[in-house]
Amino acid sequence: MSPMLSRRTLIAALAASPALAALPALAADDKVSLLELAVPGPIPDIALGKPDAPVKVYEYASMTCPHCARFAKDVFPAIKEKYIDTGKVLWTMREFPLDPRATAAFMLARCIAKDAPPEKYYTMLDVLFSQQESWAFVSDAKQVLPALFGIAKQSGFTQEQFQACLKDQTLYAGVNAVKERGSSAFGIDGTPTFFINGIRKGGEITIDEFSKTVDPFLKS
Repeated sequence: MSPMLSRRTLIAALAASPALAALPALAADDKVSLLELAVPGPIPDIALGKPDAPVKVYEYASMTCPHCARFAKDVFPAIKEKYIDTGKVLWTMREFPLDPRATAAFMLARCIAKDAPPEKYYTMLDVLFSQQESWAFVSDAKQVLPALFGIAKQSGFTQEQFQACLKDQTLYAGVNAVKERGSSAFGIDGTPTFFINGIRKGGEITIDEFSKTVDPFLKS
């Protein structure tokens, strides 16, 4: 078996982008333009739901964020069942990696789900979130790549595909460009951050809180 991608190679690649200049966060419930939010970036958005849904939601998350993982596990399934699967909400996840491990995980999810229906990307995010403890928070950095490769292998990825994905500089730059625009254009400084038809909600939200924001748009 060929050697695993070295930690030094990954860290060097993922540390290559310049540090982002933090801007003041928008206050809770501030509203931004949906047209601005919809501007495409260097990598395509992957959205769940009907494109003509009356409510558009953009979630900015980090794969190493425990709050994002809890939301994905405890709240998002109910939102999907009640609003996305019924054509009321179009949901778009956007990358806001807080560290190199999160960047690598997002890259891996995109590579595994390439040319597949959007559901596969979100399924991979769920898998990575559910196994977050095994790769995101291990103290020994040497265990990060083997843990991520184990997840990729379960999804049918070979070691060569895994290595090629994490060496993809175009994808790496694209993921970080999504984060940079989120920070510079919308003042995002933490995860998760949601924009519900342009209304900003920061931090974990419950299904009830989500419904209170969404339902008025569905009655109009």
